[in-house]
Amino acid sequence: MKIRTRLAIAFLTITVLPITLIYLAIMSLYDYQGKMFSETYGLEEQVDLASGASIRVFSRLTEAIQMEMDQTLERDPEKFHDRTYLDRMNTKLANAHSFLIILDGEELIYTGNQDKTRALASEIKNYDDLGNTGSWGNYLDSDTEHLIKQRGFQFTDGTEGTLLLVTNVVEVIPEVKSMFTEMLVASGIILVLTAALMIAWVYRSIWKPLGQLQEATKQIRDGNLDFTLDVEDDDEIGQLCQNFEEMRIRLKETTEEKIQYDKESKELISNISHDLKTPITAIKGYAEGILDGVASSPEKLERYIRTIYNKANDMDHLIAELTFYSKIDTNKIPYAFAKINVAEYFGDCIDEVGLDLEARGVELGYFNYVDEDVLVIADAEQIKRVVDNIIGNSLKYMDKKKGIINIRILDVGDFVQVEIEDNGKGISQKELPYIFDRFYRTDSSRNSATGGSGIGLSIVKKIIEDHGGKIWATSKQGIGTEIHFVLRKINA
Repeated sequence: MKIRTRLAIAFLTITVLPITLIYLAIMSLYDYQGKMFSETYGLEEQVDLASGASIRVFSRLTEAIQMEMDQTLERDPEKFHDRTYLDRMNTKLANAHSFLIILDGEELIYTGNQDKTRALASEIKNYDDLGNTGSWGNYLDSDTEHLIKQRGFQFTDGTEGTLLLVTNVVEVIPEVKSMFTEMLVASGIILVLTAALMIAWVYRSIWKPLGQLQEATKQIRDGNLDFTLDVEDDDEIGQLCQNFEEMRIRLKETTEEKIQYDKESKELISNISHDLKTPITAIKGYAEGILDGVASSPEKLERYIRTIYNKANDMDHLIAELTFYSKIDTNKIPYAFAKINVAEYFGDCIDEVGLDLEARGVELGYFNYVDEDVLVIADAEQIKRVVDNIIGNSLKYMDKKKGIINIRILDVGDFVQVEIEDNGKGISQKELPYIFDRFYRTDSSRNSATGGSGIGLSIVKKIIEDHGGKIWATSKQGIGTEIHFVLRKINA
């Protein structure tokens, strides 16, 4: 999930989700407190508490008591001379934030709150202005702090009486106060839970992979590349971690290559020292023999000089091979690619190679199975080097009295396949996979009789691969070895 998608979800989470949950919580609390309000004050229907301390809500507080007083007035108006009864009713009214006032004519005979009654003395209206006896009239005092419900009635002796229920409308009803408190608490809990949810989500999706990335950075700083950075997310941070993991892998490969290169460099120095020591020792020995007069006859002198010359040629060949290897190892070979006619090119190669093999007493067989117009893109000089190196390697390990080398050119679809087969001593299956590695020689003792630096076939492999081809070998010990390589054909 992309970071901007996460941010959009986070925005919705911290806005829409809390608002929705707070709304649902408020509606639930409102419904619950409305029911509790109706039960507490004996109302048959639920009251709208959302209006807070409105006149209508306060008016509903005393409705049940009004009905009870109406029934008493119908049965026994004289009850309103009974102080015990009036105290009981006033107690009920007190629970509804109200108090009771009774007038007999204009005489105050009962009040549930002396101080407020004196303050409201001028506010109490003539009942005749409010309607007929037997009904209730409602009005507010001049300061709109009290709701006054007033009703006229007659005592048994015919005296006019006035019943007043005074409700303080500036007080907050406990149920409303509780509802607002619960709403605030619920809103706070919802916000805290939402924030905790967001923190946990952000930690998992952002902070956690960043922590893993930081730990991986410390590992690399300390030189440890043998670890794996596993991040499953596919967002920008996940891609960053994947790129970091790819960098770690490449860095590890580079480090391993450097270690291998250093090892091969040391091995190269050792091999060069070993391979140069033998011919130099021979040259030195024969030269000393000439100086000391050991080569007393012209024939012996010529043989000594010929040996020195051959050993010098071996050293020159080794140095040339190493020089070429340094170029190929640094990809500095100046290839000259061109279209080559396969039949003509390998025909010329065979003519040249055949003379040398004939001089060595080795039989050469050449078999061309490709058409005369088949072409490849190749560097003629480097392909000739490939053929010479393979044949030279075959000659080094030729152990038969009658040496045979067969060269076959095959057409294999989109490729031309060249096979060079010898009847030498062969290569064991254990050693066969390594013969194209640099400095590898099947002669572990590096017997100088066979010559070579151990890089001839590695050069062959590099040249063929640079041509976009492939090379491999098959062999049977005691029977011989076949080297195969392929080059891609092109249209004429």
